Amino acid sequence: MSASLPLGLPWPMSNLIPPRFDELKSFHAYVHIPFCEFRCGYCDFNTYTAKEIGGLSQSSFHESLITEIDASAKILENSGYPKRGLSTLFFGGGTPSLFTSNQIELIMASLRDHYGFLPDIEITLEANPESASPQYLEQLAAIGVNRISLGVQSFDPKVLETLERVHDPDKVGPILKAAAELGLESSLDLIYGAPNESLDSWKNTVEIAASMGTKHVSAYSLIVEPGTKLARQIKVGELPETDDDLDAEKFEIADSIFQANGLPWYEVANWGKPSQHNHAYWSSADWWGFGPGAHSHLSGNRFWNTKHPLSYQKQLANGSPVAGIEYIDARTNLEERLMLELRTSTGIPANVLAELGILESTIEPFILDGSLKINNQNLAVTAAGRLFVDRIVLQLLTN
Repeated sequence: MSASLPLGLPWPMSNLIPPRFDELKSFHAYVHIPFCEFRCGYCDFNTYTAKEIGGLSQSSFHESLITEIDASAKILENSGYPKRGLSTLFFGGGTPSLFTSNQIELIMASLRDHYGFLPDIEITLEANPESASPQYLEQLAAIGVNRISLGVQSFDPKVLETLERVHDPDKVGPILKAAAELGLESSLDLIYGAPNESLDSWKNTVEIAASMGTKHVSAYSLIVEPGTKLARQIKVGELPETDDDLDAEKFEIADSIFQANGLPWYEVANWGKPSQHNHAYWSSADWWGFGPGAHSHLSGNRFWNTKHPLSYQKQLANGSPVAGIEYIDARTNLEERLMLELRTSTGIPANVLAELGILESTIEPFILDGSLKINNQNLAVTAAGRLFVDRIVLQLLTN
């Protein structure tokens, strides 16, 4: 049901991944919890329902994650990395809120014991409204989780039905209120572009989200992934195809309403107070991804775990769950910086463009047409350029 892993080289027999770059950036952790109660029709994430994952115990799966955490600390020490405390920790999925707070606490304790937490660490847990009661949030706050990311997608029941989301949108407000009372920061995840979603429906969703007091909102355009139920429904004509032009209008609606409500954009699909964990990805920092299908990046070493949870457990017991690794050279690192940092409001330093050999004459047409601008010695996208940033990057690298 989910996208294939990239190809790569085998994990090294030495079990060592020495740093490839002189500069070591901040260190972060992602923990993938691959369980969901239901399979949404649009989803091709690495997630599994009970029917799809027979023979796997959800109640003890945290033990496998802790085993990988134990192994990671030894690998980094033996590979010559200095000990670095974690700047952020993100529990993603799947539906992490299906884990008990005790399971989350045990994982956090292992990470804290091996790496330590920096004093201002951001600890986020993704949750669905149907599995995030105020009582559960209270338990999470007690163990040190300080940020909740709610998978809301839409406040329109008809759109939720199309996406096969099972939660009641009326539950979102009380959950956010409980989170605020507990001192938890919150984020809402939205999706626009579902078949039959009108401009008015999307505008209403955005207005509700902006009025709820959350400090962060992500809004992503729906991608119809091959092999999903939604793709099959569109193929046979049960649902209409998505409309790129309509999606562009929906993006503009979201941007206008969020910014008018004190949520400035800081990345193409994100508004409000920046997520420090997301920033780690966009700045090519170091992170270890724990769990089936999780990806990691450590000073030019990028690797990813085998996807199926049962295979992950088996390979973990036999040594390493890594399915493949690639070694990033200096040029590739710079190209990836351009691709990621140009998506942000800060942009990318001009010296990186010079290192890539991108000439002023290549940049000038994009400045003249209003797609790019110079912002404090950085090259940044304008409001008009955000929708086309991937295309702009490609043209900068190929001209």
